[in-house]
Amino acid sequence: MQDHPVAQLIAAADAAINAQDFERLMDFYADDAVLVIRPGLNACGKEQIRQAFIAIAAHFNHSLQVSQDAVHILHSGASALALAKTRLKADELDEITRDATYVFAQDTDGAWRCTIDNSYGHQLLEPQQ
Repeated sequence: MQDHPVAQLIAAADAAINAQDFERLMDFYADDAVLVIRPGLNACGKEQIRQAFIAIAAHFNHSLQVSQDAVHILHSGASALALAKTRLKADELDEITRDATYVFAQDTDGAWRCTIDNSYGHQLLEPQQ
């Protein structure tokens, strides 16, 4: 499914995160998108999401690198669910792989936008410590 437009968008978003090009990254999101920053904390809307990515980059001393080991897209009409093995690396972080879930909606002009960005996937169902 790597040739699906949503898979290509995820790869482009990863590249923007890695380059800390947060302005370009905002093109990836719907205006009312939700980003799970960590379980129990979400950013809503592009401005909060942009600020969250700036803070995340600073938290990891500007060394965070994001990639996808695998992506599977479930597509129906103007909606798509992306299931991914997301890999996170940073200078002072052991490599982490997460089972991420992303929800996309297709605009009337055919462009796909992320509406829910949840790199934690089903981990949100686990009791928080």
